[in-house]
Amino acid sequence: MQNLRISLVQTHLDWQHPAANRERLTSLLASLEGQTDLIVLPEMFTTGFTMSPGEVAEPMSGPTLAWMQQQARNLGAAVCGSVVIEDSGYRNRLLFVTPEGEVHYYDKHHLFRMANEHEYYAAGESRSIIEYKGWRILPQVCYDLRFPVWCRNRDDYDLLLCVANWPAPRRHPWRTLLLARAIENQCYVAGVNRVGEDGKGLEYSGDSLLVDFKGQALLDGPAGEPFIKTGLLNGEDLKQFRHNFPAWQDADDFVLTEMTGVSQ
Repeated sequence: MQNLRISLVQTHLDWQHPAANRERLTSLLASLEGQTDLIVLPEMFTTGFTMSPGEVAEPMSGPTLAWMQQQARNLGAAVCGSVVIEDSGYRNRLLFVTPEGEVHYYDKHHLFRMANEHEYYAAGESRSIIEYKGWRILPQVCYDLRFPVWCRNRDDYDLLLCVANWPAPRRHPWRTLLLARAIENQCYVAGVNRVGEDGKGLEYSGDSLLVDFKGQALLDGPAGEPFIKTGLLNGEDLKQFRHNFPAWQDADDFVLTEMTGVSQ
């Protein structure tokens, strides 16, 4: 497993204005050309966390996927983040696009009922494992982070990605859960959150983190400020730690029912 360079993009988002967000991100990402392997953007990075999907939803063949493919090709790095997609209903869909143009996706499974997300979006029905440069990657979206069974490592991933619009009043749970998911799953975790105020007046502190398999922060930045930071994931260190401290071998056995997310 080769080392992997990963870049966290903590940024403001223009409310429900996809073209403006794509234009600004094009400028922001230009400095990463040839400098990273994977670029992680926030949840709903073209719109902010909107409950008006009918106004902003795109088909899979829409302009944002085309933009992501162009960015991945130009920068020589995979690009991921979630977007409002219309596909058998509206989906909060994380798109993962490689420099070769390959497209992987994961639909958010746990919809945030406190914002009535479940009334506007269809829940994803299964987990996705993405293989990229020898790494097995589990994508998750925001509220998914609160559900450890859904995130449980069944010896099937090395890196958990969580993209979010996680409001500032709950920044402590966000940071704590990122550390917890890394420790309990013996994996790297990258959590990318937005900053600024959205169209509903909610404030976001960012607190984007890159965490290693011991729960130690490798990348952290000042709360409330935009940043782009790149860290290195060491594959051999991860393999050696799992070998020396094989707690994963003593994990409780279970089967996850993909259609419902219920463990049996």
